[in-house]
Amino acid sequence: MKLLRNYPLQDITTFHAKVFAKYFMVFSSPEFLRQILTSQELKTMPFIILGGGSNVLFTGDFNGAIIRNAMEGMEAVSQDENNIFIKAYGGEKWHDFVLYCVNRNYGGVENLSLIPGTVGAGPIQNIGAYGAELKDVLHEVEAMNIHTLEIRKFSNAECKFGYRESIFKKEEKGNYIILSVTLKLNKHPKVNVSYGSLSKELEAMGITNPTIKDVSNAVIKIRSSKLPDPDKIGNAGSFFKNPTIPNTEFEKLKMRHPDIVSFPAAEGYTKLAAGWLIEQCGWKGKRIGDAGVHKDQALVLVNYADATGKEIYDLSTQIINSVKEKFGVELEREVNIF
Repeated sequence: MKLLRNYPLQDITTFHAKVFAKYFMVFSSPEFLRQILTSQELKTMPFIILGGGSNVLFTGDFNGAIIRNAMEGMEAVSQDENNIFIKAYGGEKWHDFVLYCVNRNYGGVENLSLIPGTVGAGPIQNIGAYGAELKDVLHEVEAMNIHTLEIRKFSNAECKFGYRESIFKKEEKGNYIILSVTLKLNKHPKVNVSYGSLSKELEAMGITNPTIKDVSNAVIKIRSSKLPDPDKIGNAGSFFKNPTIPNTEFEKLKMRHPDIVSFPAAEGYTKLAAGWLIEQCGWKGKRIGDAGVHKDQALVLVNYADATGKEIYDLSTQIINSVKEKFGVELEREVNIF
Protein backbone atom coordinates (compact mmCIF):
# COMPACT_ATOMS: atom_id res chain seq x y z
CA MET A 1 0.00 0.00 0.00
CA LYS A 2 1.51 3.29 -1.16
CA LEU A 3 0.72 6.33 0.99
CA LEU A 4 1.30 9.79 -0.47
CA ARG A 5 1.32 12.85 1.77
CA ASN A 6 0.16 16.43 1.15
CA TYR A 7 -1.24 15.38 -2.21
CA PRO A 8 -2.48 18.05 -4.69
CA LEU A 9 -6.07 17.51 -5.87
CA GLN A 10 -6.03 20.14 -8.61
CA ASP A 11 -5.42 17.68 -11.44
CA ILE A 12 -7.70 14.88 -10.24
CA THR A 13 -10.82 16.98 -9.65
CA THR A 14 -12.61 18.69 -12.51
CA PHE A 15 -12.99 22.07 -10.77
CA HIS A 16 -9.16 22.22 -10.66
CA ALA A 17 -9.11 24.28 -7.45
CA LYS A 18 -5.73 24.38 -5.71
CA VAL A 19 -6.32 22.22 -2.65
CA PHE A 20 -4.36 19.46 -0.94
CA ALA A 21 -5.22 16.25 0.90
CA LYS A 22 -3.21 15.13 3.90
CA TYR A 23 -2.97 11.59 2.48
CA PHE A 24 -3.70 9.95 -0.86
CA MET A 25 -4.07 6.21 -1.54
CA VAL A 26 -5.20 4.09 -4.49
CA PHE A 27 -6.77 0.61 -4.57
CA SER A 28 -7.09 -1.71 -7.56
CA SER A 29 -8.71 -4.73 -5.88
CA PRO A 30 -10.92 -5.54 -2.87
CA GLU A 31 -7.83 -6.94 -1.11
CA PHE A 32 -5.96 -3.64 -1.46
CA LEU A 33 -9.04 -1.76 -0.27
CA ARG A 34 -9.21 -3.92 2.87
CA GLN A 35 -5.55 -3.15 3.57
CA ILE A 36 -6.27 0.57 3.29
CA LEU A 37 -9.39 0.45 5.45
CA THR A 38 -7.55 -1.41 8.21
CA SER A 39 -4.41 0.74 8.04
CA GLN A 40 -3.29 2.64 11.10
CA GLU A 41 -3.55 6.00 9.31
CA LEU A 42 -7.29 5.68 8.60
CA LYS A 43 -8.15 4.90 12.21
CA THR A 44 -7.56 8.51 13.23
CA MET A 45 -8.82 10.60 10.32
CA PRO A 46 -11.72 11.13 7.92
CA PHE A 47 -11.48 9.81 4.38
CA ILE A 48 -13.25 10.20 1.04
CA ILE A 49 -13.58 7.78 -1.85
CA LEU A 50 -12.83 9.60 -5.08
CA GLY A 51 -13.62 8.40 -8.57
CA GLY A 52 -13.20 10.80 -11.48
CA GLY A 53 -13.42 13.85 -9.22
CA SER A 54 -16.19 15.23 -11.43
CA ASN A 55 -18.91 15.78 -8.85
CA VAL A 56 -17.02 17.26 -5.91
CA LEU A 57 -15.96 20.69 -4.71
CA PHE A 58 -13.35 21.12 -1.98
CA THR A 59 -13.74 24.46 -0.24
CA GLY A 60 -10.29 24.11 1.36
CA ASP A 61 -7.53 21.63 2.06
CA PHE A 62 -8.79 18.23 3.20
CA ASN A 63 -7.30 17.16 6.52
CA GLY A 64 -7.79 13.49 5.85
CA ALA A 65 -7.25 10.78 3.26
CA ILE A 66 -8.42 10.58 -0.33
CA ILE A 67 -8.86 6.99 -1.51
CA ARG A 68 -9.11 6.58 -5.25
CA ASN A 69 -10.84 3.63 -6.91
CA ALA A 70 -8.62 2.24 -9.69
CA MET A 71 -10.53 -1.02 -10.26
CA GLU A 72 -11.05 -1.22 -14.03
CA GLY A 73 -12.48 -3.66 -16.54
CA MET A 74 -15.75 -4.76 -18.16
CA GLU A 75 -17.16 -8.20 -18.88
CA ALA A 76 -20.36 -9.98 -19.88
CA VAL A 77 -21.48 -12.17 -16.98
CA SER A 78 -24.63 -13.71 -18.49
CA GLN A 79 -27.12 -13.32 -21.32
CA ASP A 80 -30.28 -14.67 -22.85
CA GLU A 81 -32.08 -14.17 -26.14
CA ASN A 82 -32.99 -10.56 -25.42
CA ASN A 83 -30.67 -9.24 -22.73
CA ILE A 84 -27.03 -9.19 -21.76
CA PHE A 85 -25.68 -8.47 -18.28
CA ILE A 86 -22.47 -6.42 -18.35
CA LYS A 87 -20.35 -5.97 -15.23
CA ALA A 88 -18.13 -2.90 -15.03
CA TYR A 89 -15.71 -2.13 -12.19
CA GLY A 90 -15.95 1.05 -10.19
CA GLY A 91 -12.79 2.78 -11.41
CA GLU A 92 -13.73 2.47 -15.08
CA LYS A 93 -14.54 5.77 -16.82
CA TRP A 94 -18.28 5.97 -17.35
CA HIS A 95 -18.13 7.25 -20.93
CA ASP A 96 -15.67 4.51 -21.92
CA PHE A 97 -18.16 2.01 -20.57
CA VAL A 98 -21.00 3.60 -22.55
CA LEU A 99 -18.97 3.42 -25.77
CA TYR A 100 -18.11 -0.22 -25.02
CA CYS A 101 -21.84 -1.01 -24.88
CA VAL A 102 -22.89 1.17 -27.83
CA ASN A 103 -20.21 -0.27 -30.10
CA ARG A 104 -21.58 -3.75 -29.40
CA ASN A 105 -25.18 -2.63 -29.92
CA TYR A 106 -26.14 -3.23 -26.29
CA GLY A 107 -28.92 -0.72 -25.66
CA GLY A 108 -29.84 1.18 -22.53
CA VAL A 109 -27.00 3.60 -21.73
CA GLU A 110 -26.62 5.53 -25.00
CA ASN A 111 -28.58 8.53 -23.64
CA LEU A 112 -26.03 8.74 -20.82
CA SER A 113 -23.08 9.35 -23.15
CA LEU A 114 -20.32 11.78 -22.16
CA ILE A 115 -21.33 12.03 -18.50
CA PRO A 116 -18.04 12.61 -16.66
CA GLY A 117 -16.83 10.47 -13.79
CA THR A 118 -16.48 6.79 -13.06
CA VAL A 119 -18.80 3.80 -13.07
CA GLY A 120 -18.63 3.54 -9.28
CA ALA A 121 -20.01 7.04 -8.83
CA GLY A 122 -22.99 6.41 -11.10
CA PRO A 123 -25.34 4.61 -8.67
CA ILE A 124 -24.66 7.04 -5.84
CA GLN A 125 -26.62 9.85 -7.45
CA ASN A 126 -28.48 7.78 -10.05
CA ILE A 127 -26.95 9.61 -12.99
CA GLY A 128 -29.35 10.61 -15.72
CA ALA A 129 -29.67 12.64 -18.90
CA TYR A 130 -31.88 13.09 -21.97
CA GLY A 131 -34.83 11.06 -20.73
CA ALA A 132 -32.88 8.17 -19.17
CA GLU A 133 -31.51 7.28 -15.74
CA LEU A 134 -29.10 4.62 -14.53
CA LYS A 135 -31.88 3.00 -12.50
CA ASP A 136 -33.60 2.07 -15.79
CA VAL A 137 -30.90 -0.51 -16.57
CA LEU A 138 -29.07 -1.21 -13.33
CA HIS A 139 -29.32 -4.81 -12.20
CA GLU A 140 -26.92 -5.00 -9.25
CA VAL A 141 -24.34 -3.04 -7.27
CA GLU A 142 -21.46 -4.73 -5.50
CA ALA A 143 -20.07 -2.73 -2.57
CA MET A 144 -17.80 -3.14 0.43
CA ASN A 145 -18.92 -2.16 3.90
CA ILE A 146 -16.19 0.08 5.32
CA HIS A 147 -16.89 -1.09 8.89
CA THR A 148 -17.21 -4.87 8.49
CA LEU A 149 -15.15 -5.15 5.24
CA GLU A 150 -17.81 -7.52 3.93
CA ILE A 151 -18.95 -7.30 0.29
CA ARG A 152 -22.68 -6.93 -0.24
CA LYS A 153 -24.77 -7.04 -3.41
CA PHE A 154 -27.58 -4.49 -3.74
CA SER A 155 -30.45 -5.17 -6.12
CA ASN A 156 -32.02 -2.32 -8.07
CA ALA A 157 -34.86 -2.07 -5.54
CA GLU A 158 -32.44 -2.13 -2.60
CA CYS A 159 -30.60 0.89 -4.06
CA LYS A 160 -33.77 2.97 -3.43
CA PHE A 161 -33.19 5.16 -6.45
CA GLY A 162 -34.81 8.58 -6.82
CA TYR A 163 -34.03 11.73 -8.76
CA ARG A 164 -30.25 12.07 -8.26
CA GLU A 165 -30.67 10.00 -5.10
CA SER A 166 -29.96 6.51 -3.81
CA ILE A 167 -29.47 4.60 -0.59
CA PHE A 168 -25.77 5.49 -0.89
CA LYS A 169 -26.61 9.19 -0.48
CA LYS A 170 -29.13 8.67 2.30
CA GLU A 171 -29.27 6.01 5.00
CA GLU A 172 -26.09 4.22 3.91
CA LYS A 173 -24.13 7.37 3.12
CA GLY A 174 -20.46 6.84 3.93
CA ASN A 175 -20.94 3.17 4.81
CA TYR A 176 -20.15 1.52 1.48
CA ILE A 177 -17.57 1.72 -1.28
CA ILE A 178 -18.90 0.65 -4.68
CA LEU A 179 -16.69 -1.96 -6.35
CA SER A 180 -18.72 -2.75 -9.46
CA VAL A 181 -22.10 -2.41 -11.15
CA THR A 182 -23.93 -4.89 -13.37
CA LEU A 183 -26.34 -3.54 -15.97
CA LYS A 184 -29.11 -5.34 -17.83
CA LEU A 185 -28.87 -4.17 -21.45
CA ASN A 186 -30.98 -4.95 -24.50
CA LYS A 187 -29.51 -6.98 -27.35
CA HIS A 188 -32.34 -5.76 -29.62
CA PRO A 189 -32.46 -2.13 -28.50
CA LYS A 190 -35.25 0.36 -28.99
CA VAL A 191 -34.09 3.96 -28.88
CA ASN A 192 -35.43 6.53 -26.44
CA VAL A 193 -35.68 9.92 -28.15
CA SER A 194 -38.50 11.33 -26.03
CA TYR A 195 -36.36 14.20 -24.74
CA GLY A 196 -37.10 17.29 -26.84
CA SER A 197 -33.62 18.56 -27.59
CA LEU A 198 -32.44 15.05 -28.46
CA SER A 199 -35.14 14.46 -31.05
CA LYS A 200 -34.47 17.92 -32.52
CA GLU A 201 -30.75 17.21 -32.78
CA LEU A 202 -31.38 13.91 -34.56
CA GLU A 203 -33.73 15.71 -36.94
CA ALA A 204 -31.07 18.35 -37.60
CA MET A 205 -28.62 15.54 -38.34
CA GLY A 206 -31.06 14.20 -40.95
CA ILE A 207 -31.64 10.96 -39.06
CA THR A 208 -35.22 9.65 -39.07
CA ASN A 209 -34.63 6.06 -37.97
CA PRO A 210 -31.86 6.36 -35.35
CA THR A 211 -29.73 3.57 -33.96
CA ILE A 212 -28.30 3.66 -30.44
CA LYS A 213 -25.03 4.83 -32.03
CA ASP A 214 -26.90 7.76 -33.59
CA VAL A 215 -28.46 8.60 -30.23
CA SER A 216 -25.07 8.46 -28.51
CA ASN A 217 -23.52 10.71 -31.17
CA ALA A 218 -26.38 13.19 -30.86
CA VAL A 219 -26.05 13.31 -27.07
CA ILE A 220 -22.29 13.82 -27.36
CA LYS A 221 -22.87 16.65 -29.83
CA ILE A 222 -25.43 18.38 -27.60
CA ARG A 223 -23.37 18.03 -24.43
CA SER A 224 -20.21 19.22 -26.19
CA SER A 225 -21.99 22.33 -27.47
CA LYS A 226 -23.62 23.23 -24.14
CA LEU A 227 -21.20 22.10 -21.47
CA PRO A 228 -17.61 23.32 -21.10
CA ASP A 229 -14.74 20.85 -21.30
CA PRO A 230 -13.38 20.54 -17.72
CA ASP A 231 -9.87 20.13 -19.14
CA LYS A 232 -10.17 23.68 -20.49
CA ILE A 233 -12.47 25.37 -17.94
CA GLY A 234 -12.81 23.88 -14.46
CA ASN A 235 -16.37 22.72 -13.73
CA ALA A 236 -18.39 19.77 -12.43
CA GLY A 237 -21.22 19.84 -14.94
CA SER A 238 -24.63 20.68 -13.51
CA PHE A 239 -24.07 22.23 -10.09
CA PHE A 240 -27.75 22.25 -9.03
CA LYS A 241 -30.62 19.78 -9.14
CA ASN A 242 -33.82 20.63 -10.98
CA PRO A 243 -36.24 21.37 -8.11
CA THR A 244 -39.54 19.52 -7.79
CA ILE A 245 -42.53 21.35 -6.33
CA PRO A 246 -46.23 20.52 -5.73
CA ASN A 247 -48.53 21.24 -8.66
CA THR A 248 -50.44 23.76 -6.55
CA GLU A 249 -47.27 25.84 -6.09
CA PHE A 250 -46.39 25.46 -9.75
CA GLU A 251 -49.74 26.85 -10.88
CA LYS A 252 -49.18 29.94 -8.74
CA LEU A 253 -45.69 30.38 -10.17
CA LYS A 254 -46.97 29.95 -13.71
CA MET A 255 -49.49 32.71 -13.21
CA ARG A 256 -46.67 35.10 -12.31
CA HIS A 257 -44.17 33.67 -14.81
CA PRO A 258 -46.04 32.27 -17.85
CA ASP A 259 -42.80 31.31 -19.63
CA ILE A 260 -41.47 29.17 -16.77
CA VAL A 261 -39.82 25.96 -18.03
CA SER A 262 -41.08 22.76 -16.44
CA PHE A 263 -41.23 18.99 -16.88
CA PRO A 264 -43.61 16.26 -15.66
CA ALA A 265 -42.64 14.67 -12.35
CA ALA A 266 -44.20 12.25 -9.89
CA GLU A 267 -47.97 12.46 -9.49
CA GLY A 268 -48.93 15.77 -7.94
CA TYR A 269 -45.55 17.38 -8.61
CA THR A 270 -43.81 19.38 -11.32
CA LYS A 271 -40.09 19.59 -11.99
CA LEU A 272 -38.66 23.05 -12.77
CA ALA A 273 -35.63 23.81 -14.94
CA ALA A 274 -33.05 25.13 -12.48
CA GLY A 275 -31.05 26.62 -15.34
CA TRP A 276 -34.03 28.75 -16.40
CA LEU A 277 -34.59 29.98 -12.84
CA ILE A 278 -30.92 30.95 -12.51
CA GLU A 279 -30.88 32.68 -15.88
CA GLN A 280 -33.98 34.72 -15.00
CA CYS A 281 -32.12 36.00 -11.96
CA GLY A 282 -29.40 37.41 -14.21
CA TRP A 283 -26.62 34.95 -13.38
CA LYS A 284 -25.95 33.38 -16.78
CA GLY A 285 -22.47 34.40 -17.95
CA LYS A 286 -21.78 36.39 -14.78
CA ARG A 287 -18.25 36.30 -13.41
CA ILE A 288 -16.93 37.22 -9.98
CA GLY A 289 -13.15 37.07 -10.05
CA ASP A 290 -12.26 33.68 -11.51
CA ALA A 291 -15.52 32.04 -10.39
CA GLY A 292 -18.49 32.32 -12.69
CA VAL A 293 -21.62 30.96 -14.30
CA HIS A 294 -21.09 29.54 -17.77
CA LYS A 295 -22.24 31.74 -20.65
CA ASP A 296 -24.12 28.92 -22.41
CA GLN A 297 -25.52 26.94 -19.48
CA ALA A 298 -26.60 28.61 -16.26
CA LEU A 299 -26.57 25.30 -14.36
CA VAL A 300 -22.79 25.11 -14.69
CA LEU A 301 -20.48 26.98 -12.34
CA VAL A 302 -16.93 27.38 -13.60
CA ASN A 303 -13.40 28.07 -12.46
CA TYR A 304 -11.86 30.26 -15.15
CA ALA A 305 -8.36 30.08 -13.71
CA ASP A 306 -7.52 30.38 -10.02
CA ALA A 307 -10.86 30.47 -8.21
CA THR A 308 -10.79 28.81 -4.82
CA GLY A 309 -13.34 26.20 -3.87
CA LYS A 310 -14.76 28.59 -1.30
CA GLU A 311 -15.25 31.31 -3.93
CA ILE A 312 -17.21 28.88 -6.10
CA TYR A 313 -19.25 27.74 -3.10
CA ASP A 314 -19.99 31.32 -2.09
CA LEU A 315 -21.16 32.05 -5.64
CA SER A 316 -23.52 29.07 -5.46
CA THR A 317 -24.94 30.43 -2.19
CA GLN A 318 -25.65 33.80 -3.81
CA ILE A 319 -27.46 32.04 -6.65
CA ILE A 320 -29.55 29.94 -4.25
CA ASN A 321 -30.53 33.06 -2.30
CA SER A 322 -31.51 35.05 -5.39
CA VAL A 323 -33.65 32.22 -6.83
CA LYS A 324 -35.34 31.81 -3.46
CA GLU A 325 -36.06 35.53 -3.29
CA LYS A 326 -37.46 35.80 -6.84
CA PHE A 327 -39.37 32.53 -7.17
CA GLY A 328 -39.76 31.17 -3.63
CA VAL A 329 -37.97 27.99 -4.77
CA GLU A 330 -34.88 26.69 -2.98
CA LEU A 331 -32.23 25.11 -5.19
CA GLU A 332 -30.25 22.14 -3.95
CA ARG A 333 -26.61 21.57 -4.86
CA GLU A 334 -25.99 18.42 -6.86
CA VAL A 335 -22.23 18.58 -6.35
CA ASN A 336 -20.76 17.06 -3.16
CA ILE A 337 -19.19 19.72 -0.97
CA PHE A 338 -16.18 19.05 1.30
